[in-house]
This record gives sequence, structure tokens and C-alpha cells, in this order.
Amino acid sequence: MKIIIVTLSIILEILNLKSVTAAYNYYDVVTLGAKPNSNSDSSKALEAAWNIACDSTGESTIHIPEGEYFVPKSLKFSGKGCRNSKINFVINGTLKAPSDFRVLQNSKTWVLFEHVNGLTLSGGVFDAAGAKLWNCKRSGKEACPRGVESLGFVNSQNIEINGITSLDSQLYHIVIDDCQNVKVEGVTISASGHSPNTDGIHVQSSINVTISSSNIATGDDCISIGPGTKNFWIQDITCGPGHGISIGSLGKTLHEAKVYNVTVQTSTFINTENGVRIKSWGRPSDGFVSDVVFQHLTMENARNPIIIDQNYCPNHNDCPGEVSGVRISNVTYDDIHGSSATSIALKFDCSSKHRCLDIILKNIKLTHENKQASSFCNNCEGSTFGNIQPKSCFN
Repeated sequence: MKIIIVTLSIILEILNLKSVTAAYNYYDVVTLGAKPNSNSDSSKALEAAWNIACDSTGESTIHIPEGEYFVPKSLKFSGKGCRNSKINFVINGTLKAPSDFRVLQNSKTWVLFEHVNGLTLSGGVFDAAGAKLWNCKRSGKEACPRGVESLGFVNSQNIEINGITSLDSQLYHIVIDDCQNVKVEGVTISASGHSPNTDGIHVQSSINVTISSSNIATGDDCISIGPGTKNFWIQDITCGPGHGISIGSLGKTLHEAKVYNVTVQTSTFINTENGVRIKSWGRPSDGFVSDVVFQHLTMENARNPIIIDQNYCPNHNDCPGEVSGVRISNVTYDDIHGSSATSIALKFDCSSKHRCLDIILKNIKLTHENKQASSFCNNCEGSTFGNIQPKSCFN
């Protein structure tokens, strides 16, 4: 009996040792050919590290050491066929895009993760060198490419993004599309307040996404929420400059997935174009927004601290001129205070076909130049609780 017990113990130790050995896979991109602080292309080394990690069993770590790594091509890291259930991308250095924006003009995304299940992306800087493209677009003197998104996650699940920095994206900084269970924390996003279409984080067609403890300064929405987004939690965001946190624009198509169960909490908006916004185009659509909570927010000189705009048409060019079909209901604004850069601090410009319903205001205090601000309502019905400044204009 003793011999059998000892034999079983040895077998268990051997099996445990094998599992520990199989679980430890470490790949340094420098050993695979990446050359920091040079003009050498590190793309192949990054792709090789991903392919090896993807084909490994057990958890794997890809390490990018300190230094600047030139990445002049778009990268696609696909989880299709991966044997690995968890890959950690640990970045201590900087990935640098080419300064000539036309090099990447035929790509949609600079660094893309798709069909991935189980990924942690930690630390590091993604420098997209987008300033020259912004200047091209603002000049109006030549045909400029649309630009590329810096970092994309598509058709993926169980993703963690921790402590990364995204600089000067040509277009959107981070895109989360058709994903489940994504956690974004401690992210820094930085671009000029005059950079066009450089949304900080765009989320669409995704479920169970959390963004927290992040600083976003950019030229468009700090966070934009597209159709098909459900169970989305946003907390402890510092936004500015930028266009605020926006649901929409919605109603671009006739058939559009609904936006449901969104919470924005304990965040600050500094010198932003908007605070919290819901926007839809004036055209037919079966879109739907419901169960939204904006809570414990601070506005510091935001131009439109609280706004619903169902006649959205930026720059008033090629406006559809129709009635928005998007239905908006059950939206709560709770404990929002601070200052508005304009005299109208509350603006609800809703659809004449589908009035905004069940809009709730609780304990609002917004002023303009230390004086009383005003509110504007069109086709909106709601209720108020507590002290509301400016006075509501609900029918």
C-alpha cells in the first residue's frame, strides 16, 4: 500500500511539473529580430512572436522591452486556430508608425486583434504620428486619405487592456467592435484638440465592456458608443479636450441594433465641446436607446453639458432634413454639476415622430459664467427630483 501511495505522489508531482512547464512560455521580440531605436522594421518580429505564442499550449507572454520599435505596416494578430487560451502582451517600449501617413493609407487599422479569446495588453506606447494627416485634412488643399485606426479589437472576447498610452492617432485611437467581456483600465489617450475624427475609444456591437480610470484628450469624442452596445460601464474618466462622451451618432441606417444599459459615472469634463450626449441623424431608422444613466459628473466649462440632439448634422453639410426614427427613453441624469460654456446647459432636441420619453433629472446644478443658465426642450417628456438648475423645460 505504501509503495502505491508513493508512486501516485510521484506521478502527481510529475504531472504538476509538466503543467507548470507548459504554462510558462516567454517570447522577447528582440530575440526574434526586433531592433529598438533604429529605422529597422520590427513588424516581422512582432508577427513571429504572435504566431509562436498562438501555437503554444498554456499561457504565453510576448515582451516588448524598452526602446522605440518602428512598425511601418499594419499588423493583424488573429486568434483563429490558436492552441493558446491566454496571451499576455507586455509592452515596456514604444511602437512607432511612419511619419508619412500615406504609407498606411490602404489599411483600416494599424494594430488589429481579431478572433482572439483571452488577451491581456499591458503598458507601452502606440505612437501613430498622425499630426501630418490632421494638417492635410485641415488645409483643404489636397485629397487626403481617411487615415487608420490605431488599435482595434474585433470579434474577440475576454480582453484586458491595462495602462497603455495611445498618441496622435490618425483616426480613432481604440476601437472595440463585436466583442464580449472587455476591460479597459488606466489608459492614456492624447491628441490635439483640433485633430479631426480622433475618437478616443469607440465601442459598437459589443456586450459587457468596462472602461475606467482613464485620461482622454483628443479632437473628437473621448468615448463614442455605437449601435449594438449593451451592458457598458464607464467610470472615473477625465475627458478634455474633446467632444465628450457620446451615444451615437445613431440612425445612419434604416435597420440598426439598439443601445441598452449604459452607465457613465464619476467622470470629469474639462473644456469639452459636449459633456454627455445622445445624437442621431434626422432620417428613418428603427434604432433604439434605453436604460442609460449619467451619474456623479463634473462639468468644467463644457459647451453642452447635457444634450440630446436628434437633428445631428456636423458642419450642417448634406443634412438629411428628415425626422429621426431613433427612439430614446429611460435616460437618467443624476448629480451633475459645474459650469457650462454656453447659456443653454440642458438641451433636449428630440424627434417629432418619437418623442424622448422618461427623461429623469435628479439634483442638477449647472451655471453659466457664475450666473443662472437656461434649458431647451423640443419633443421631450420627463420628470425632475431634487434641486434642478437650470429649471427644466419638460412638457
